[in-house]
Amino acid sequence: MLTEIQRVALIPAYEPEDGLVNLVVQLSDAHFKIVLVDDGSGEQYRRFFSAAKRFAVVLTHEENRGKGCALRTGLSYIARHCSANAVVVTLDADGQHSVTDAVRAANEAAENPGTLVLGCRRFDGKDVPARSRFGNRLTCLVYRLATGAKVSDTQTGLRAFTMGLVPFLLGVEGDRYEYEMNVLLACPRRKIPLREIAIETIYENGNACSHFNALRDSLRIYGDIFKFALSSFTGFAVDYGLYTLLTDVMGGLGAVAIPLANVLARIVSAWVNFSINRKYVFKTEEKLAKTALQYFGLAAIILAGNTVLLSTLVGAGMNKYLAKVLTEIMFFTLSWAAQKFIIFPKKEESAEGLKAELQ
Repeated sequence: MLTEIQRVALIPAYEPEDGLVNLVVQLSDAHFKIVLVDDGSGEQYRRFFSAAKRFAVVLTHEENRGKGCALRTGLSYIARHCSANAVVVTLDADGQHSVTDAVRAANEAAENPGTLVLGCRRFDGKDVPARSRFGNRLTCLVYRLATGAKVSDTQTGLRAFTMGLVPFLLGVEGDRYEYEMNVLLACPRRKIPLREIAIETIYENGNACSHFNALRDSLRIYGDIFKFALSSFTGFAVDYGLYTLLTDVMGGLGAVAIPLANVLARIVSAWVNFSINRKYVFKTEEKLAKTALQYFGLAAIILAGNTVLLSTLVGAGMNKYLAKVLTEIMFFTLSWAAQKFIIFPKKEESAEGLKAELQ
């Protein structure tokens, strides 16, 4: 059955090196239809894409638009020109992925329709660049905290899927490296299964040809989280300041002082946090009444859990100020995930709408 399925390789490329043409030839020999996207590499790299045209469809951006945009350009072409039973494999142009692993990923996706297959590397080898090892550990931690799902390689560019996922992938936001992380974040929300296969770890020249900028692209990948953290810190500063003031003022109330101060401080800080998140962090288009109702419903749930945990920690002998800090840290990730995916979701194009547009 697998021999009847069309295998399509999608390669976004920006200022590639000599190995790109060799990769394209090997994929062609393995019976892949190849879609290569030149993401504004410029005249001096034209020779690589000209040589690849013998074996691949080459799509060109006149200027650099980013990896996410290049992937969507390729996916749009594939949606229009490839068969409905095709399996798509995305690969990086820098030589990190072997054709053998691409074939394995395609077969795995064909056997599991509707699943996003991830080709996951090992990061414990001596040849793995430090920036790759650190970056992957960080993104894996953030991803697990945000979604509850465990992925061992969030940065892998080797991914495989059947055509049914193409409309979903076209609707995911992000023009540069953040796109691939956004796809992973959206999968649990859309109930799209993730499946991992182990692949060979290849780094040529210490991954020197990678165009990933650690600072700039990390800010894009973690943009919402950074903004949410700043918003949360602002809310926490209001919350903590009022909590400190009120516990001192209401000290004569005895045991009820801690929970009462916490509730009053949280009400004020919640409104501050809601206003910032709605307007500046998630920039939702949903109606104020709807988002406010959802937000304060979430706030009530978190407040109850927060207050119970805080009172328990203080009752067990922990310093009341330290207990407050620890409690807020524990509820931070839960609040971020709920607000991003439930309360302030960015509107995605529906699969049906994208299918109609592509026809």
